[in-house]
Amino acid sequence: MPTSTDPPAITGVASGGIDRAPSVDCVVVGGGIHGTYLSQRLLEDTTLDRDALVIVDPNDRLLDSFRRKARACGMDSLRSTYVNHLGTDAFALEDFAEGHGREDELRPTVDYPDRPGLALFLDHADHVIESNSLDTLHRQTTATTIHDRPDGGLRVVTDDGVIDTRSCVLAIGHGGRQHLPEWGRSVAGVKHVWGRFDPAADTTETVIIGGGITAAQLAATRSEGESVTLLSRQPLEWEVTEADPQWLNWRHIERELHHHPPASKARFDVVQNARHTATVPPYLYDTLDTRRQSGQLQIRQGEVIQATQESDHVQLTLDDDTRLRPDQVVCATGFASVFDHPFVERLADTLDLARGYRGLPRLDDQTLAWRTVSDGRVPLYVSGALALGTVGPYAPNIPGARRSGDRITAAIDSICKHTMEPMRPAR
Repeated sequence: MPTSTDPPAITGVASGGIDRAPSVDCVVVGGGIHGTYLSQRLLEDTTLDRDALVIVDPNDRLLDSFRRKARACGMDSLRSTYVNHLGTDAFALEDFAEGHGREDELRPTVDYPDRPGLALFLDHADHVIESNSLDTLHRQTTATTIHDRPDGGLRVVTDDGVIDTRSCVLAIGHGGRQHLPEWGRSVAGVKHVWGRFDPAADTTETVIIGGGITAAQLAATRSEGESVTLLSRQPLEWEVTEADPQWLNWRHIERELHHHPPASKARFDVVQNARHTATVPPYLYDTLDTRRQSGQLQIRQGEVIQATQESDHVQLTLDDDTRLRPDQVVCATGFASVFDHPFVERLADTLDLARGYRGLPRLDDQTLAWRTVSDGRVPLYVSGALALGTVGPYAPNIPGARRSGDRITAAIDSICKHTMEPMRPAR
């Protein structure tokens, strides 16, 4: 393994070919919740040396994307319980709260364990990052594609050069591709909550489109100081969690999901039916109801059929011919599918990776390695939304990172133990 005390530098691409590239044992693509958590797991639960681990992410610091999204939608607390965080010990966040006199930031949930306030969660996340010096492993650049190497490893191509590695973990989230309804794509005053929307903008009336937790969080925040209408296609429904708790159990996942063929429509349907999409947790539902009764918030059911930009407002025409004229329209309508993300498409083509229904990656259920079309093995492992077909409905969330970490760390540790000599740099 490399002996330098500093993380390997990324070399450039010369006009005549690829320069000597650093050799590392693992590259984690993505510095969000999944990438940060998995990096700590790799350091703690494998023989991987920290000099042989690199986190590739284009943001200024780890978790930046999560922080921006939380700030934009007005998140006050997490939906996940206090045992789901970035530390490896399930009770580390609770211990952190108690040690800093912040137990009151563990919020009560009816018939379910407490959940952390956002500030507590982020402060503990920063503590995890600092305690493990994970920020020193971060390389601020964008991975553009990945190639295989003759020695069985991988070559990660970034905007700043290449990194040769024995293994790679994809923890890329949805890649910033927000889903904006077609009627709003050419209207300046229609924005996505995680796109052009500025939460600090001075407005007096906002229409929020959506029926899930993000729309509800935004409506609760904006209605504190302005007139807000929450418009959803269906009546609001409440659920405590993203899916039933039994989907946190790997045996249940094996029994209910893995008996279907990998990457099949059957798996996709099981996951879709299990996910509580477009639902609002009860504590937030109560807040919305209180604001509605006080007149601060209107909750309407309907669908937009047309949007036009006027001089100082947006005009929305609904399916019942009602017209709304807010200062701005903010869509909390989720993301485009990660399965056909351009980066994912390039990987699949370059590495001949197998995909199934709607582009679901065909993963090894025990290791989360992405299999090839010929059922071969490449040391490319998947966490997050890309792993829905194997990890189940919690795959994109923090519990999914923990379930994925159990499998991925074991697989990469096996690679480290069975390959004692360092890789030779590519020429």
